[in-house]
Amino acid sequence: MHIKIGSRKSKLALRQTHNVADRLTELGHTYEIILIESEGDKVLDTPLSLIGGKGVFTKALDNAILNKKIDIAVHSFKDIPTILESNLEIGAILKRENPKDAIVCRKGLEFLNKDSAVIATGSNRRKAQWLNKYPNHKIVSIRGNVPTRIQKLKQSKWDATILASAGLIRLGLKNEIDQELTWMVSAPAQGAVAIICHTENESIKSIVNELNDEDTALCTSIERSFLNILNGGCSAPVGAHVTLSKNKLYLKGVVLSSDGKEKILISLKDDKANGLNLAQRAAQQAKDKGAQKLIESAENEKNI
Repeated sequence: MHIKIGSRKSKLALRQTHNVADRLTELGHTYEIILIESEGDKVLDTPLSLIGGKGVFTKALDNAILNKKIDIAVHSFKDIPTILESNLEIGAILKRENPKDAIVCRKGLEFLNKDSAVIATGSNRRKAQWLNKYPNHKIVSIRGNVPTRIQKLKQSKWDATILASAGLIRLGLKNEIDQELTWMVSAPAQGAVAIICHTENESIKSIVNELNDEDTALCTSIERSFLNILNGGCSAPVGAHVTLSKNKLYLKGVVLSSDGKEKILISLKDDKANGLNLAQRAAQQAKDKGAQKLIESAENEKNI
């Protein structure tokens, strides 16, 4: 079957799309890649939370599927809103790459021993967790694709920027990682790639489903469910990471105030069969500890 694949134009998006295309070729299909510019790619001087949040990277491709210009769209799963447009569904989730955040430094790690430093990130989740650990550091906003952010860092007087390990690895930039942030809880579904398709396109759904990794799909669905139950929008400093080992699920979730001064950390485990219940339990524990207040505060700050 000939499959029209929609992709954003960034190097990372294209790398991920070509990976999907290669997998489809192995299954005996042909393809063409159709480049579509998202709102998030057009507006680079405004924080994501002020131009519509996560949907700014997916809406244009969503519309292309609904208008039948493309059959599927390939996305970093963490960029996809937890509630999809009507008539769209996630057809497959590929095996996850390293989900951790990492720092890329301008001149090495020595700044971590100093009282003050400047860190660049466009993520409230990363900002809040960094300030919780390093309250005297200053955070500056940064936008753009991965190579652009690294270039901006090297041309600046900043000390470091925080990026997803998965993106750096996929772009062949693993050598840029100065330190993996094992203490930072990643974004729900970070490191995973998802394929979106039309709910009614049964032939495409059947083909795409062959690429699905069940363990990754389970873990990321729990992470996204945790975020969804908390009503955590794109501005909310919420992290969630789930691992699976010997039929046991281990969840770590975090909710913070935007300034990092308040932090709620959740750690739970359960049997694999109780996956979605695990998300509910974790979200309820977070709510009981005041998560809703922190999330609403972050949303209110965005609207000021």
